[in-house]
Amino acid sequence: MTRNKLYSLLLIACLAGFIYLFYNIHTLQSQTFRVCIIKNVTGYPCPSCGTTRAVTLLLKGRFIESLVLNPIGIVVAIFMIIFPIWILIDIILKKETFYFWYKKAEGTIKKPWLASILVVLVLLNWIWNIYKHL
Repeated sequence: MTRNKLYSLLLIACLAGFIYLFYNIHTLQSQTFRVCIIKNVTGYPCPSCGTTRAVTLLLKGRFIESLVLNPIGIVVAIFMIIFPIWILIDIILKKETFYFWYKKAEGTIKKPWLASILVVLVLLNWIWNIYKHL
């Protein structure tokens, strides 16, 4: 993926995430409304179910509750804060530090031992979501 495509994709994804988070915080939704396609089809939560609620709890300063609800929410919140700022700095300064970091991280994550650990963590989170009846 080229630098410009990556930066565009991540900026659009973060913007969409911020819009959805703002919408979610400022509207009252019924308990029956669910965005998750996996939950709607199977009745079981996916590994990322509860991420929006976890980020919302983080914004309210309720770190432990956010962590218990879905640890992925903390990772998503960190990415949504750091990535757009870093990308915009790269664009303004005409640098490629984020792109370089991304390529290096991508290569590291592709190592079988690390990929296996990450897959196990996602599966454990999925089991945790199912256990909590999320």
